[in-house]
Amino acid sequence: MLVGLAMAEICSAHPTSGGPYFWAAMLSRKKNAALASWITGWFNLLGQVAVTTGISFACANFISTACTLGTSFEPTPATNIGVYAAVLFTQGLTNTFGVEILHYLNNVSIWWHAVGTTAVVIAILAKAPTHQSASWVFKQFIDGTGVDGVGWGDRAGHGYVVVIGILMAQYTLTGFDASAHMTEETHNAAMSGSIGIIMAIGVSALLGWFLILGLLFSIQDLDGTLNSSTGQPVTQIFLDTVGEKGAIVLMVIVIGAMYFCGTFSITSNSRMMYAFARDGGIPGHKFFGQVNKRWKSPIRTVWLACTLSFILGLPSLGSSVAFAAATSIATIGLYISYGIPIALRVVYRDSFVRGPFHLRSFSYPVAIGAITWIAFISIAFILPQINPVDSQTLNYSIVAVGVVVIYSVGFWLVSARKWFTGPIRQIEAEELGVDVMDPSQTEKFEAVKDKTVTHTEDV
Repeated sequence: MLVGLAMAEICSAHPTSGGPYFWAAMLSRKKNAALASWITGWFNLLGQVAVTTGISFACANFISTACTLGTSFEPTPATNIGVYAAVLFTQGLTNTFGVEILHYLNNVSIWWHAVGTTAVVIAILAKAPTHQSASWVFKQFIDGTGVDGVGWGDRAGHGYVVVIGILMAQYTLTGFDASAHMTEETHNAAMSGSIGIIMAIGVSALLGWFLILGLLFSIQDLDGTLNSSTGQPVTQIFLDTVGEKGAIVLMVIVIGAMYFCGTFSITSNSRMMYAFARDGGIPGHKFFGQVNKRWKSPIRTVWLACTLSFILGLPSLGSSVAFAAATSIATIGLYISYGIPIALRVVYRDSFVRGPFHLRSFSYPVAIGAITWIAFISIAFILPQINPVDSQTLNYSIVAVGVVVIYSVGFWLVSARKWFTGPIRQIEAEELGVDVMDPSQTEKFEAVKDKTVTHTEDV
């Protein structure tokens, strides 16, 4: 929430659809704007790809698990990868040819999540033969981090288990910068975007908490749930409470929610890549910085997003903690891209012009708290999560984050600093009312860009 509040203040001052990538350029000194947006863009790209991986990979696993209900099917890492590829392929097709219906799918997704989640919680609580006690739900501490029974709680202490256990909750509370991307399509953008960020965090935390409570109170046998033959503890809770047929229905609800979320994650991912490519920020930018005029979609970055997400999921073939690593990468990447504009807002606070939403005297402490928290989780989430650490349990998120750091900084020093200018032209286009994140307005953007180049040459 500290991060969200700090971002909301920036969003109110700069209600632009570009989000963190644009904010970094806007909040920097002009000479440092390109570097700030370059680093922010690469971490945001990493986080976006990893978020898609985490969502769609989980969706594929749940599909594989659902296929075992009432059948003799036994999923393997290879079949899971095959299902994962199919999920990404269909989501990519939807984003390629279904741009016109994405708006309607978004409305369906909202109702699916709201009604579906409520139905799941009510069903399992109402049909559960017995319920766990409040004392067990709120006071019982279980360390499940040891492959051979000796977890990090015994080796390093329960505090370590709590720290690495924060990951899934923090991963769930990502992507709230989407409210900033929609500001130009709302009334009173300087306030609505900021309120949207805060509401997204608050509502997600509250509803997610009730979902977790519903699942915990409905556990019948803890060992049987954790060691379920289905491979999914949540599926076992469904089986124990509503039976096999009921579990299939609830699994369809969960899978549908994941599928919708993954589809729109690719939408957001591809638009970010498209904007970054137009500035020359990614290799092959001339190829990827194109929009299909017929379908009004950046088709090339749609499939780039799908391809990179698929590659990031491949380590699951040889690692039992691939999903946790993907969520670590997503969380670290996105939150660092959130933290850079917040840090710039603190460093250059004397020149920061506040919008209608501001925190007054709490502004500086909240920003410092947000930066400190982001620094903490960026370290915590690269730590090993399973004991002992070997090739099967290594948290390879440090590898992915390290590659992005080395590439972005190294390539900047070697080449990019000589030609990358950041989203300066895009910012100028937005000031003239052009939504640069909307591929259908690419011609307007190109006209503004050409005018800017001509004006610069004249000067």
